[in-house]
Amino acid sequence: MPALRIAQGSGAGGWWALAVLVACLLFALAQGRTPITLLDLWALASALLQGQPAPVEQVQTIVLQIRGPRILAAIAVGAGLAVAGTAFQGLFRNPLVSPDILGASAGAALGAVLGIYFSLGILGIQSLAFAGGLLAVALVYGLGSAVRQGDPVLVLLLTGVVIGSLLGAGIGLVKYLADPYNQLPAMTFWLLGSLAAAHVDDLPALIAPVLLGSGILLVLRWRLDVMSLPEEEARSLGARTTALRLLIVAAATLVTAASVAAAGIVGWVGLIVPHLARFLVGPSFVRLLPTSALLGGGFLLFIDTLARTLAPVEIPLGILTALIGSPFFIVLLRRASRGWA
Repeated sequence: MPALRIAQGSGAGGWWALAVLVACLLFALAQGRTPITLLDLWALASALLQGQPAPVEQVQTIVLQIRGPRILAAIAVGAGLAVAGTAFQGLFRNPLVSPDILGASAGAALGAVLGIYFSLGILGIQSLAFAGGLLAVALVYGLGSAVRQGDPVLVLLLTGVVIGSLLGAGIGLVKYLADPYNQLPAMTFWLLGSLAAAHVDDLPALIAPVLLGSGILLVLRWRLDVMSLPEEEARSLGARTTALRLLIVAAATLVTAASVAAAGIVGWVGLIVPHLARFLVGPSFVRLLPTSALLGGGFLLFIDTLARTLAPVEIPLGILTALIGSPFFIVLLRRASRGWA
């Protein structure tokens, strides 16, 4: 393990994460129905920096209007889910927690299927999904805070499981009532996750909440080290645990709801990426959160590139992330049984 110690001590793991993101970015720009070489990308970048027309207009159109917005959306969603998952794992002191633990994904999914059921446009569906995710976590936090006895973290966790199950039943009811020829396929496709509808006009509604929520968590990353301790120890160190917990949950929920509203249900990113980042830079949230953001953006960007290039039809993101995440989860459980997690 000497190499791991060097990476943790020097911060080299963060540079590796940045290199992964850059490599995935170049891979995503180059791959597609119309392949683009690295020389084409270099020529386009040079022309744009010098304020000159692109040497090949088709390359500029593909990069700036077709692949570019989708790439930015994938990076934002992946980074947001990874940061939220990292924050929740620290807050709940559980390495098997993911961003949907408090019902944000289930609430967003219920809002989206309701939007599809009432035949709303894409903006209406995404707005209902975003609102549903926020309302679900607000309900979970409100009910959890009403319970005065017991560990507040455990109470919040159990309340999230219960509300998530209830919202899942609501999703099933709406799907049962939906038109099986038009609405039900649209609901199923949305729930599997996709960035096929990403458009440049949709980016502000995604990137702004992700930047806001992630920025709050990054500012609080020193406090997250304290909040990962047991409740009494955190308070003895001067942490205002109740206010900090509310702020962390609100920021992570904002990021999760915005990501799910834009991409649908994309599982495993917020679970496996924090562990990969922890392997690179160690457990301290000072370096763990930024590294998770870089790895998460690169990971989902790579998955999205595979989703649109592997087959003649686009493969849903949720399927590919599950295919990669499930084996990783099995390995994680084996390590946990040995006392690693």
